[in-house]
Amino acid sequence: MEQAKTGTAPVIELKDIEKHFGQLHVLKDISLSVNKGEVVVIIGPSGSGKSTLCRTINRLETIDSGEIIIDGVPMPQEGKQLAQLRAQIGMVFQSFNLFAHKTILDNVTIAPMDVLHKPKKEAQEEAMALLKRVGVDSQAHKVPAQLSGGQQQRVAIARALAMHPKAILFDEPTSALDPEMIGEVLEVMTGLAREGMTMVVVTHEMNFARKVADRMIFMDGGSILEEGNPEEFFASPKTQRARDFLNSIHSHER
Repeated sequence: MEQAKTGTAPVIELKDIEKHFGQLHVLKDISLSVNKGEVVVIIGPSGSGKSTLCRTINRLETIDSGEIIIDGVPMPQEGKQLAQLRAQIGMVFQSFNLFAHKTILDNVTIAPMDVLHKPKKEAQEEAMALLKRVGVDSQAHKVPAQLSGGQQQRVAIARALAMHPKAILFDEPTSALDPEMIGEVLEVMTGLAREGMTMVVVTHEMNFARKVADRMIFMDGGSILEEGNPEEFFASPKTQRARDFLNSIHSHER
């Protein structure tokens, strides 16, 4: 793995981000930076702005004001440079977002061939290696509907990796899965974290967060209320709102 260089710009930097949906103020003065190799986990109650924040990072959601900087380069609103910067940030969605009519292998090779202009043979060889890495290489010639939800989500992770991203965003990647499938997806994500992949993860999986996060972000009402390392955050959250949230989760787990 390439070592993080001291003094380099953060991979992702958000400055003073504001976002409304009509009258609803969903992101309020959000500033956040994510360094190379860092795993940042964002948690908070439903409607707190977590997923919107995740989706603004690569401009799947537009912002009203503020600045998004990817590896030192400000992200424009539109155009060719936006597409280039967006290609550097992988995204894994709650609902997989695979092309239903294409094979698993095609799903993983389309972007490397179209965007990175890789030759088909090279793209397919790399795709098969990535599918093997996430444990679904035997499914390569099936279509998504023939796979379980957990398998489809692992394909989605392989698809993100095929673009050699500088970071991957995970927007509640296990919330659409049956309980027995959650572990297999989290296992792949844990492996990526250990290998040094820069990750921003919106999740309700607190055990995963404790184990893998370098930094916890707690959001409520469109704001970041607190951030810190997992040990401190889970042992003694600073805000009453975070304490209430963690208590409600613990009571559901009992």
